[in-house]
This record gives sequence, structure tokens and C-alpha cells, in this order.
Amino acid sequence: MIQPQSTMKTAFPILLMIGMAHLSNDLIQSMLTAIYPLLQVNFALEFAQIGLISLVYQMTASILQPGIGFFTDRKPKPYLLPFGMLATTSGVILLGFATNYTHLLIAAAMMGVGSSIFHPEAVRLTRIASGGRYGLAQSIFQVGGNLGSSLGPLIAGIIIVKYANQKNIFWFAGIGVLAVGLLSYLGHWGSQHQKAKPKGQTKEVTFPYGKTRTLWALLILAVLIFAKYFYMSNFTNYFSFYLIEKFHVERSNAVILVFIFMASIAIGTFIGGPIGDKIGRRKVIWFSMIGALPFTLALPHLPFIGVIISSVFIGLILASAFSAIVVFAQELVPGNVGMIAGIFFGLMFGMSGIGAVFLGWLADQTSLQTVFVCTSFLPILGILTWLLPNINKSQDM
Repeated sequence: MIQPQSTMKTAFPILLMIGMAHLSNDLIQSMLTAIYPLLQVNFALEFAQIGLISLVYQMTASILQPGIGFFTDRKPKPYLLPFGMLATTSGVILLGFATNYTHLLIAAAMMGVGSSIFHPEAVRLTRIASGGRYGLAQSIFQVGGNLGSSLGPLIAGIIIVKYANQKNIFWFAGIGVLAVGLLSYLGHWGSQHQKAKPKGQTKEVTFPYGKTRTLWALLILAVLIFAKYFYMSNFTNYFSFYLIEKFHVERSNAVILVFIFMASIAIGTFIGGPIGDKIGRRKVIWFSMIGALPFTLALPHLPFIGVIISSVFIGLILASAFSAIVVFAQELVPGNVGMIAGIFFGLMFGMSGIGAVFLGWLADQTSLQTVFVCTSFLPILGILTWLLPNINKSQDM
């Protein structure tokens, strides 16, 4: 018997499985950026070409996600989840066989398609399983992805970059096959706990805080996503190159240092959601952006140890924003969980992709040092948080 979402208790086993699925998805996909130093050597790539690989991946995911989220809000399709992972796994296999730059771009696009299918429907299942503890549930979902994003570079550094062996990429395809099985189970669970709306029934978009105010709030949240992920594209795409270029770190060691940064993001994400449930998401968003600013400004001017320490604090503080932003947006436009998730995950991927290309071009024209200095001011846009509606605790939950 299907239990109404409003009366369900928090389904922690399901949340943990969704988190594991997100871990697998992002572990596989973070491998792509982790092996950029190897691809640069094997295919004689410039930074702008590396950025274009990220753009193809990110924009494929960005463009498709809002549409998939909008569609599945009306007609839930939990069984899409394993098909998304199949697309990602196919991209990984092509990446292992790639012999030219075009292959790399096609592989990146296939991985982007997989991501676009996975995220909106997985976020919907996360909300259903939350039992009303939306911030906590979103954090469990996000921390799974962030752990995957941190483990991806570490594993890639050990089995791919260290041995300079492109064929070792196939190990990640094995993870994808296992994830397909897990997602098939979650798809079955989702089909038992959500139903499409009766035929002929339309779903109206409601704005509890007024249409104009809500649209402005969504625009502000989009600007914050831009600031966060345009800045973060520094780290996900070029931090290893920055360490190699400035401090002469070995390629395999640089990838491991990226893992440390990504691990700090996972911790920050996990902390941010529950705190947002307790003190309000607007406060978490504000602290996440402004609190990271001193460290982003200082990082380009510090010695090696200072750079590593600052990168950890940046990851811890800046990462706490995304869960709060997504849940805040879902509360602004209730009943459109998939569409909102698709829009904001799409923005995340889109800003990361555009940032990768632009910053890669800027690095080719100047230097990576210049890139890290110029982007260090972006978190100051966090002051816009004070223009968001002041949702009190009872409303926020």
C-alpha cells in the first residue's frame, strides 16, 4: 500500500541508497576532470581545449535537466534512473577507447546525458524519502555526490594518472554496472511511492511569497549559483595544473591534493543541510558565500601549505550553500521539485562548463595565477542573500 508522502517517516535506508547512487554517479563523472593532466599529454591539449571538454559535458547536462525535471513533475519516471547510468557508463567506455579529440567530446556528452537523467528524478525520490526533513535529506543526497567527486580524483590518480594508462578507465565502467543495479531497485521503490497525476488534471505553479518576489528570489539564487560554481570550476578543472605549475607538484600527487579539497566539500555539504533545517537556509547561504571570501582572496598569494589549508576551508564553507539553495528554491515554488532541481542542477553544470572554457582561455592568454586572483572576488556576491525572502523556521521546513 502506498503511504502518503506527508505521513511517511524519514526513510533512512532509501536515503543512504540514493546517496550511494549519487556517490557512484559523481565518482565516475569526476574521473573525467581528474585525468585531464593525462589527456593533456596524450592528446597535446591546450587549456581552452580542456575547458571545451568540460563545457560539452556540463552543457549537455545543463540544457536537458530542467526539461526532464519539468516532464517528470507531471509524469514521474523513476525507472529512468538506471538508463541514465547506462548512458554515463557508455561514455566511460568510449573514453577508454578514445583515440582523438572528437572521441573525448562525444564521451563527455554521453556522460552529460547520463547526469541530466539522474539528478532530477533522484532529487524527487530524496524528497519523498525525507519525511519532511528536507535539508537533512538533501544533504545526504549531496554528500554522496561530493564523496564521489572527491574519491573520483583519488582513484583516478592511483590507477590511471600514476601509471599513465588510459585503458584503466574501464575500472570505472565496472562501478557504473553495479550502480545500474542499485538504481533499478530505487526505481522500483520510487514507482511504489509516487504516482502521476490523474489524466486531465493540470498542475498549477503556486507562489506563496508572490510571483514577482519569488522570481526575483530565484534570480538571486541563480546569481549565487553562478558565483559559487564559476569560482569552483577553478578547482575542479585547473587546481591540479595550478599546483603543478606553481609548486612543481608531481601529477599523481596533485590529483591526490584535489581529493583533499573535494573531501572538504563533502563534509561542508553534509553540515550545511541539517543546520539549514535548524537556523534557516538564508543564514547558511549567506555564511557559505561571505565566510569563504577571506580564504579565496588569500589563496593565490600563499605558499604551498597555505594554499592547501585555504583550499580545505574554502571547500568546507562554500559547499554548505548548495543544499540550502536547492531546498530554499523548492519552498519558493512548492510542488515542482523535479523542475526546480533540474533548473538548479542545470545552472550548476552550466556555470561550471562556461567557467571551465572561459577560465581555460584566460589561463592560455595569461596564467593560472591570474585566473585564481581574478575569480577570488566572486563570493562577495553573497551579499545578495539579504535580498531573499526571510522564511522563518516554520515556513522553511
